[in-house]
Amino acid sequence: MPKDSSKTIVYSALEVANICGVVNQTVINWIKKGYLSAFSTPGNQYRVYQDDLISFMKTRNMRIPPEIYDLQARKELKNMSVLVIEDEKGLNMVLANYLLREFPDKKISSALDSFEAGMILSEKCNDVVLLDLDIKGVDGFELCKKITQTDNFGKPVVVAISSRQTSSLEDNLKGIDVNYFLPKPLNLDDLKAIFKKIL
Repeated sequence: MPKDSSKTIVYSALEVANICGVVNQTVINWIKKGYLSAFSTPGNQYRVYQDDLISFMKTRNMRIPPEIYDLQARKELKNMSVLVIEDEKGLNMVLANYLLREFPDKKISSALDSFEAGMILSEKCNDVVLLDLDIKGVDGFELCKKITQTDNFGKPVVVAISSRQTSSLEDNLKGIDVNYFLPKPLNLDDLKAIFKKIL
């Protein structure tokens, strides 16, 4: 059964032949003999997932072109997703729309409370979380701990924001694995610079 092709690069038999420096029939023989994992399209054409091709090439000590890894890296970057957790609806919309405008190839989601955030994180395992520590009725630090120190949410990069201005705040955030901190009111240029580093 095919894997999720939205997250994996797929090659035709001819493309595999070109990468490996062999003729197309050789690749077909590898597939038929079970040496190289592949699946068939409805038109009975072979397709090979990139990770299967890399494993195959490694076991045979074949040279793997660096562009293969570059393609995978670009694919992963393109599929990166961001969750904005902010209970002020207006600011939430401003932040989500700003990030979508600045990073149009990323997937931007929004949550207005910790319950909604937990649902989205559980389903999607977002790569980056922009989290307001001052969400009403929630201990922002405890929420951070749940996001950063359990395996339930995929351990995303966390950018925390807060209107609290204390000397120990950033040190406390480092203790719970928060990657970046920005004070409110937010400077959108600073936010953009941080997200450029991450994304």
